[in-house]
Amino acid sequence: MSVHAPVIEVAGLSKCFHTYNNPGDRLRQALVPPLQRWAGKTPTQYYSEFWALREVSLSVGRNETVGIVGRNGSGKSTLLQCICGTLTPTVGTVRTHGRVAALLELGSGFNPEFSGRDNVFMNAAVLGLGRAEVEQRFDAIAAFADIGAFLEQPVKTYSSGMAVRLAFAVAINLSPDILVVDEALSVGDELFQRKCFARIETLKADGMTVLFVSHSGATVVELCDRAILLDGGELLAVGKPGDVVSRYQKLLYAPATDRQRVRDEMVAALQDKGGNTHSGQAAHIPSPDLLQNKEQQNQAAPALKAFFDAGFVPSTTLAYASRGAHILAPAVFTLAGEQVNALVRGERYVYRYRVAFEVGANQVRFGMLIKTLSGVQLSGAVSAPSIQASLAWVGAGQTLEVAFEFDCLMNPGTYFLSCGVLGLVDGEECFLHRIVDAIALRVLPQVGNTSTELVSLCAFQGFTPVETQVSLAGA
Repeated sequence: MSVHAPVIEVAGLSKCFHTYNNPGDRLRQALVPPLQRWAGKTPTQYYSEFWALREVSLSVGRNETVGIVGRNGSGKSTLLQCICGTLTPTVGTVRTHGRVAALLELGSGFNPEFSGRDNVFMNAAVLGLGRAEVEQRFDAIAAFADIGAFLEQPVKTYSSGMAVRLAFAVAINLSPDILVVDEALSVGDELFQRKCFARIETLKADGMTVLFVSHSGATVVELCDRAILLDGGELLAVGKPGDVVSRYQKLLYAPATDRQRVRDEMVAALQDKGGNTHSGQAAHIPSPDLLQNKEQQNQAAPALKAFFDAGFVPSTTLAYASRGAHILAPAVFTLAGEQVNALVRGERYVYRYRVAFEVGANQVRFGMLIKTLSGVQLSGAVSAPSIQASLAWVGAGQTLEVAFEFDCLMNPGTYFLSCGVLGLVDGEECFLHRIVDAIALRVLPQVGNTSTELVSLCAFQGFTPVETQVSLAGA
């Protein structure tokens, strides 16, 4: 199979559930309509229809990791269950190519009365593996789960964390072509999560496809090649993880009065892209190279200086709906007051923006965030450590200028700055306004740079020869 060939194909998928007001209606639905049809009458419907998914189409390629995000009740779990075959679509088709291993609801697929050992063999049999093959892998499964003597105890005695450990150990050690995970890993402790993600990375190198639901935007950005946003059973966005997570957060924090408008904008944007549900790739920044060749780099290095490039702007800027405040003119300046967006590593800068308040606001805090091109959050700051320490009141009509200083420790590359203002609305802290990817920064390349990875926190200090005394046997 080609590396780019789809291993999951979903076309026009819709899923409808029947909901009943009481158990009696379920019995009436089973008995009365058939009799009415037999008598030539219009059958009575004793249920309401709930469409968990509506016209969802997407494809996932071999070796891809795709994250699914969305609010509770958006249809994420239903989509995964249809892909795994535990639910039958009402309309549409789902095709998978290869062995599918799934971690859906916590402990699903386990018989609580059987021991962990017995459940390992039962799960493997469902996936089509023979007993001899499972016995060969059993020690690896037991070692990965690391639940000790509980492996011989009934699963009903397990904690939620132990059940996840065993379920993931089974799924990951049976060499699936497709691994489907529905938020189950969030139950495990941090060390086990890291262990799971490390194993997923290893299996991805061997061509495994991963599809998972997570409420952690940072996890989706860090692990995924693409992301999908669902809401109300509809597909709202497909594309780069950082962009999709930003849209998800915009929808999540939108006031109830603006939520439908935000959804409509996302649907329109998806349609404008032609409904491309496979690649979803879009260039972040249409910017020319800042330094053309090695000779120019060598010439520029001794006098490297920050500057401002007016054409260097993000295409991923996303503003939240306002709740009575508006962020204006975000920009980065040198300590001397010169506006810049091409920075020199190791120097200090000031991030400034203004906030205009249309209505009065309680317990106000301001924030900033630095992200990478892929959306990984590098660093951030807020104006106060808690709600209690925040600005108690800002009156309507006031405009405040906010300033954050930061040391540019990032290595050469492209980065984004976001900004936000928080306040109390109906007793809860929420964004009064926020702009994701408000401005783009480029950290300039430096000749002789020995720092690696994203940020420059380490520096080589040198080495010193150490005299060693050699002892000769028999001397």
